[in-house]
Amino acid sequence: MTDRPIRLLLADDHPVVRAGLRAVLDTEPGFTVVAEAATAERAVELAASEAVDVVLMDLQFGAGMHGSEATAAITARPGGPRVLVLTTYDTDADILAAVEAGASGYLLKDAPPEELAAAVRTAAAGQSALAPAVALRLMDRMRTPAEALTKRELEVLQLVADGLSNQQVSKRLFLSQATVKSHLVHIYAKLGVDSRTAAVAAAGARRLIRTP
Repeated sequence: MTDRPIRLLLADDHPVVRAGLRAVLDTEPGFTVVAEAATAERAVELAASEAVDVVLMDLQFGAGMHGSEATAAITARPGGPRVLVLTTYDTDADILAAVEAGASGYLLKDAPPEELAAAVRTAAAGQSALAPAVALRLMDRMRTPAEALTKRELEVLQLVADGLSNQQVSKRLFLSQATVKSHLVHIYAKLGVDSRTAAVAAAGARRLIRTP
């Protein structure tokens, strides 16, 4: 075991959030914040160029790359840093995308400082660090797999919630329109609804996707 501090990269598009994180983490023994990124693209660059152990990654960066995309790019590099997602979103769609992208942990921004510090140390050690609420949602999905929306179904429904038509969804996800319609049929059956509007409302109420 080395006494070298855990080197952190803060990736969030809000300067106030980054300043708050830095203030909290700087008080923790064994941590040093070596870089900050205001975009996901910049986070990917810094993760490759700086000596970083753990990236604290937000999910939303405005119009640019999504945090889960940046996570996948960072974790795909051999010997790259661990990624701990730190976000306000606890929907199934966000959680599954982050976990599939290779995130070592998923924490909500309202976590107390001691929980954040523990999660950083756990991620740095190569172990999984999930917020209790996030772990519970994943366990619920495993208990009722037949009722749970798949990652692709969640992606389709999230885009529908964002206002995209079936044709736009098919282009965004590189699927045929027939496949999109098929996914929607399965989504309706699982949610017990019969329309796009009702599906979005039901999924939003269950925190499966983000809704306006």
